[in-house]
Amino acid sequence: MLALAGVLLAACSNTPPPPVVTSAPPSSTTSAASLSQIVVGVDDVVGGYNPHSIADASTITTALSQLLLPSVFRQSEDGTRTLDKTLMVSADVVSQVPFTVKYVIRPDASWSDGAPIATEDFIYLANAMKTNPGVIDPAGYRLISDIESRDGGKGVEVTFSKPYPAWQTLFDNLLPQHLLKDSPGGWTNALATSFPAVAGPFAIKTIDTARGEATLQRNDRYWEKPAAVDTLILRRSDASGIATALRSGNDQFSLTRTDSTGLQLLNDLGSAVKLHTVPRPLTASVLLRPVSATLSEPQVRAGIAALLDRGKLISAGAKGGPSAALKADAQVLPPSAKDYAATIPAGPPAAPDATKAEQYFTAAGYKKEAGVWRKGNKTLSIVLASPGEQEPYASIAKELASELVAGGIEVNQIKPQPRDLYSSLLAMPVVNGKQQASPDSNSTVGVDIAVVGQPVGGDPATVLASSYGCAPEPTPVDKTKPVVPANPAGLCDQGLQATIDSALTGSATVADSLKTLEPQLWSQNVVIPLFQEAETLAVGKGISGLTPGPPMQGPFGSAVNWTRGAT
Repeated sequence: MLALAGVLLAACSNTPPPPVVTSAPPSSTTSAASLSQIVVGVDDVVGGYNPHSIADASTITTALSQLLLPSVFRQSEDGTRTLDKTLMVSADVVSQVPFTVKYVIRPDASWSDGAPIATEDFIYLANAMKTNPGVIDPAGYRLISDIESRDGGKGVEVTFSKPYPAWQTLFDNLLPQHLLKDSPGGWTNALATSFPAVAGPFAIKTIDTARGEATLQRNDRYWEKPAAVDTLILRRSDASGIATALRSGNDQFSLTRTDSTGLQLLNDLGSAVKLHTVPRPLTASVLLRPVSATLSEPQVRAGIAALLDRGKLISAGAKGGPSAALKADAQVLPPSAKDYAATIPAGPPAAPDATKAEQYFTAAGYKKEAGVWRKGNKTLSIVLASPGEQEPYASIAKELASELVAGGIEVNQIKPQPRDLYSSLLAMPVVNGKQQASPDSNSTVGVDIAVVGQPVGGDPATVLASSYGCAPEPTPVDKTKPVVPANPAGLCDQGLQATIDSALTGSATVADSLKTLEPQLWSQNVVIPLFQEAETLAVGKGISGLTPGPPMQGPFGSAVNWTRGAT
């Protein structure tokens, strides 16, 4: 039986989209103003906009963070990280024992309200990443044991509890702590609707979610090279509207999630556009959470994995778009990574096997009665969650629910706000490895299965530790006290942790660690990756200086150099 359960509070991203904005028809003459603005077609401009939150991961969030926020290191086109000298003077390892990094910030680097970018911004981000659930790649921050201010706040000395070879991946997208640390809602509501201050080449003029437009203007307070154009407009439209706007020249380029129909519309434009596939740093995945009382039994997880038709789930989410060619057949590395290789074993979950599913459920003590699995008087029932109406997760969850019901499992499908899903439901405290409902909320339900995006864009060892590893345990360890799961999957296997830690701290190579871990992670039947998400970049002839950008980052990092080209 498929029961649909709603969540009382609906996120702005869960509400039906407002009417699509239609680009105005081109005028017979090109105005000076239009030559100093670039219009970008996107799927949506609705937030939140926190680049460190899995719930907020989207094209608009990536674009705004690259245009507005400072980072210590940035990726070049080939993926290598180089010091961003628009923000930094230097960043160096100054001690191996303890592992210590010294950062020196440019004296003139400041937020748009005049506050200096300083040590406090580093401390705020590090503490938030260490203590809040649902953040992207927290494992490196969890190794930080101390941060001290030097040179009036422009020097930052970061000490780690263990060596961290990937330290250059830290402190991307710094946030203005002086405006966020005491704001209502704290980290959970950070950047929910806009940015209180910026420190990049552009600044926000307006974000009009009703019209579907975000308008950015050159940041006159930026201390470095000014942007070549005055204005960037990110404009929401559907596939047909974007194709029309590209054809007319009203949009200079678009970056959108396309299905087979949208791809065909863009292909029909012929030589008017150049198309690129831009993989995103997310793998659409099904999480069978072992912190669930129902799924804590390995046989039950194995049975559910054997019921899944992974091919149908991929088709439901990719819809014939570019993601269809990026099937994720490994646990940690995404298909677009240079060292990617398939590790998925034969049999479930690569392919469904109803016979094996029955064997696993029977071994777990269930019997099938009237087409439904039961143990004693209790039906095998699960809560299936996905982040609101976000795609591709909503479509995958719908198909998954149908498959589970057909296999004899009762499904209660919920669609909470994305931020609520990650910060609350998937972070429900566990005691002795089992999630516990919050005592102050009778409506809170434990999530058994989640359809979500798993972050895969960072350093592989950090991705491994963040998505599959345990959180550092307090000393002394008290198993009777509730703790928040270390990752959305709720996975913590001490038998794997030593190998994960070795990869994170550099005492073993990532390749050797994954050779050991990948088969074990597949056998756990906890994370079932489906495909790497991807978008289509369609570039018209009216823009110069645009490239697809660094791997999984997209094109917006080079926006300071964009100009209007020949139309």
